[in-house]
Amino acid sequence: MKHFITALAAMAFFTVADAQDATVSINTRQPREKISKEIYGQFAEHLGSCIYGGLWVGPESKIPNIEGYRKDVFNALKELGVPVLRWPGGCFADEYHWMDGIGPREQRPTMSNNNWGGTVEDNSFGTHEFLNLCELLGCEPYISANIGSGSVEEMQRWVEYMTSDGDTPMARMRRQNGREKAWKVKYFGIGNEAWGCGGNMRPEYYSDLFRRYATYCRNYDGNELYKVASGASDSDIKWTQVLMDVIGHRMNACSVHFYTVTTWNGPKGQATVFDNEDFYWTLARSIKMDDIIAAHDSVMNVKDPNKKIALFVDEWGTWWDVEPGTNPGHLYQQNTLRDAFVAALTLNIFHKHTDRVKMANIAQVVNVLQSMILTDQKGEGHLVLTPTYHLFRMYRPFQEAQALPVDVKCKAITVRDEYTKPYADDNKTSLPLVSCSAARKSDGTVVLSLVNVSIDNDQEVDVALDDNTLRNVKGEILTAKKIDDYNDFSHPATVAPQEFKGAKMAKGSLKVKLPKKSIVVLEISAKG
Repeated sequence: MKHFITALAAMAFFTVADAQDATVSINTRQPREKISKEIYGQFAEHLGSCIYGGLWVGPESKIPNIEGYRKDVFNALKELGVPVLRWPGGCFADEYHWMDGIGPREQRPTMSNNNWGGTVEDNSFGTHEFLNLCELLGCEPYISANIGSGSVEEMQRWVEYMTSDGDTPMARMRRQNGREKAWKVKYFGIGNEAWGCGGNMRPEYYSDLFRRYATYCRNYDGNELYKVASGASDSDIKWTQVLMDVIGHRMNACSVHFYTVTTWNGPKGQATVFDNEDFYWTLARSIKMDDIIAAHDSVMNVKDPNKKIALFVDEWGTWWDVEPGTNPGHLYQQNTLRDAFVAALTLNIFHKHTDRVKMANIAQVVNVLQSMILTDQKGEGHLVLTPTYHLFRMYRPFQEAQALPVDVKCKAITVRDEYTKPYADDNKTSLPLVSCSAARKSDGTVVLSLVNVSIDNDQEVDVALDDNTLRNVKGEILTAKKIDDYNDFSHPATVAPQEFKGAKMAKGSLKVKLPKKSIVVLEISAKG
């Protein structure tokens, strides 16, 4: 998960235009591709307390659990409707040897998590525990397999162990370990960040390895693997170009990783201590996702104009300094309203690129980076839902809905800082005051998200609809008194959704009073 970027000293300023009304036009007559539900995917790495103490406490724990899975975390994820879960890494994947995590738990060997704090793990959470969790949650598993330190044979046997229902050596071993029927495993990543912690490879070398390893990742008994190549960091389009040239349609998808982070070479700033300038800079940084996806898509279009090869943004989110007093290698950070804004702006961008972006996995699901859930670090069984969790839950209606073209006219904030130079001709970024996304559900309901990034000013938004049957509107709003507000174990509902009553239908159009620093999701229908 560590990235190499030419990071220059941040010297930012912003200018805020006077508030004015914004207009949004939605074209309901020309729906685009469906917004893949997997865009709302999660990521669970063996890192800090994401797995142990987050998802898994073991069946003997005093903390209430379901077959070893934390009951409160499980229920929260079930409510969220997680569509896909990526595991076991991250950087951990290319040091993970799957056979250490099968068989009787008390007999499994321990290992040192060399990437993340040197924590000793007991391998009590392995293949069975992960795939059974996915079954219980009703989500697709996404396996990241070891190409950095693992062999072709090891990877081939893992695929057989998980997916073969025949009389094969690995299927027999699985049955001996208590699982009779094979699992269905669709998404299979061949390595992770091969340019960095996954082996420090050149794209040409990795591409050849992919071709070799993928050959032996076979389909067993009706299970068809969707093979994902380890893709680029940020705007490294050369990496994508080589993958397209050398691997081509041997891969079903390639990945790209992009974090909203201030620097990789020093302090990143605190998650809960920041000013208005930091807030605007962060949001301006996050919308660089749009440029990055467009750049990789352009490269992929040369060999794949029909977009048969998907782009997976399988690591994204904010990355701040760890909370004081916690292990620096465990990446435990708080989560404020600012983080929810990053999620909203990013998801709106994914909706825009749904013709190419078919999966995304925010980092990470519990207790790590921009997580959905925080659990206590003392084993007392406490849980809190973060603003990002609430944002993801509010955006659920977009899943599998057809994206609709939108045209937004609003004023913008100009943000300048040297860090943005690699992505643009100059060092200025325009941050629109209003972000918007729209989609149509199968029952005809239009889902509309409106994000007002202004800290100081409400926005009067006129939404033009070309469907006169849409007459009723309901919605939710996520906001707080301050941009740095967050939820903790003593105050779990400081940032939480509320019913939104600021939208009124009038003669085929919608008028919305969008409060400052707010995220609103509306559902507009013909039914009462």
